Parts: sequence; C-alpha cells; structure tokens
Amino acid sequence: MRLRSVELQLPSIEPAIRFLCDVWRLTLMECRGATAFLAGSGADPYLLAVTEADMHAVRSITFSATESEVAALRMRLQSAEIAAVEIPDADEPGGGVGLSICGPEHQNYRFLTTATPSGRDVPQSCLAMSANATDKDTPVQLTHVVVNTCDLASCEQFSTDLLGFQISDRTRAMTFVRCGAKHHCVAYAPAAMPSLNHIAFEMVDADAVMRGIGRMRDAGVACSWGPGRHGPGNNIFAYFVAPFGGVIEYTAEVAELGSDHRVGTPADWTWPPGRIDQWGISTKDVAAITAAERQFPFLAPA
Repeated sequence: MRLRSVELQLPSIEPAIRFLCDVWRLTLMECRGATAFLAGSGADPYLLAVTEADMHAVRSITFSATESEVAALRMRLQSAEIAAVEIPDADEPGGGVGLSICGPEHQNYRFLTTATPSGRDVPQSCLAMSANATDKDTPVQLTHVVVNTCDLASCEQFSTDLLGFQISDRTRAMTFVRCGAKHHCVAYAPAAMPSLNHIAFEMVDADAVMRGIGRMRDAGVACSWGPGRHGPGNNIFAYFVAPFGGVIEYTAEVAELGSDHRVGTPADWTWPPGRIDQWGISTKDVAAITAAERQFPFLAPA
C-alpha cells in the first residue's frame, strides 16, 4: 500500500493548472467535467486532481492498495462497526475499486486498486498546458501528505487501528505514520483547525529539488522553507506557498524503514539553537506558511 494522489477543489482552476504544468512540471493527463487530473513521471495514473468549485477544500487523499489490502481494511472497519463507502468503479484515470472512509475530522481517505496503469500519451487538447512536463525534473510520485488536526490522539488511533498504518516517529510538532517502506505517507500536526498542511512531491534526486527551487524563483515564487534536510525521514526538502493557495513541497532521498525500526520520540529530534533542520542553513517564512496551511479545510460529507 502507498500514497497515490490528493484531490483538491478550488475556484478558477485554469491558472492553477498552468502553474502546475509549466512551473511545477506535472502533466495534465485528462479533464473530466470540472476536474483536471495531473500526473508525474511514475506509474500512478495521476498525482493531483483539481476540481473547480466555490471554495478551497480537500476532497480526498487516495492510496493504492491490493485487493487483499482492501479486503483486510474492510474487515477491520466492519469489526469496529465503522461505516465505509464502497467504490465499485472509480470514475477517474486508472479506475479501480475500493473503499472511502471518513476520518475523525472529515478527512476522506480512499483506498483503490488501480485497474489501468498510467500512460504518458497526453491528450492533444492538453499539450499546450503540459509542454514542459516530460523532462527529468518532473515529480515522480507523492511521498507524503501532512494533515493538520485538532485531535492528534484520535488521528493516530484511527490511522493505526483502522487503516493499518504504523507509527514511524513522534516529534514535538508531528506524528509520522507509514503504510509501506517509506518513512511516512501521512503525518499529523496539531493545529487550530483541521486542514491540509502540505503535499510532498518526490523528485528523482537532490539536484532536481535544487533545480526546482531555481525554477520557482524564476517564476516569482520564493522558497518559503528550505533547502534543508529533515530529521525524521532524512529527506531533502523545499517548501513553497502555491499561487493557488496551500503549501507544496519538493523532496528527495526519503528514508525507507525495515521491520526493526524503533519509533522515535521528541527527545530524538532536537536541534541546536537557531537550527530547524540537519543542515542548519534553511530559513522559514512562518507567517506565510501558517496562513497557507489553513487554506484547504476538509470537505465534510454531504
């Protein structure tokens, strides 16, 4: 099982699509109604979906799972008498079947088998908005999504007892959980409101992250935090406030964990005064990032 995609809604998606293709280097694979699906260079059918709507919100966080993983999840939910919505045929690139589960604060988690792998054949109607998204600086996949929560304990319990995830590390700021070998697929951060903290796009290497910083600077988007190297996960990072709202991250070299991993505690992750990562060279625009982290609340079920 692994993180596959995030589905957002926002007003006026065309400028967002142009930025995501021309600068962030995704490929616009398909448009269905008011929704655009954008892919990376990996096998996932898409990494980000954006739907035009009146307000900013997170529609869902989607994981790829095998049939047996979906069946095991269904059994855990039934044993706990937790309702789930069956997805018999997902109407999106890749299709698939699976489940949709509502988290403690309206987080919508989807678990889908992927019926059709992605293709790199971009529809002709999308080429003009995807001209730069085929080179080595294209994000490969999503590596993690961070969720702001008002109830950290409930989110931890939900993700481990029901979703079957494992805790990798705890710091003073976050709890990191994984669903495979990658250090974390989700992290939960205590906050004043439930919302999307950020989405991390994994690049092929550190050079691709650095070139991304330069490309964003050329487009007039400053790096809000980074470059740097985190403690938990050991990954290189660069964070930006996206022009359409929200925080997005380029990352690389995310640690992979074995079964012998010891869960880290806040005492394991401390820095000398004035440092906020391993390298000690990064600066953080706290005000801008904090405001952007509140941009996308979770969409409550209708």
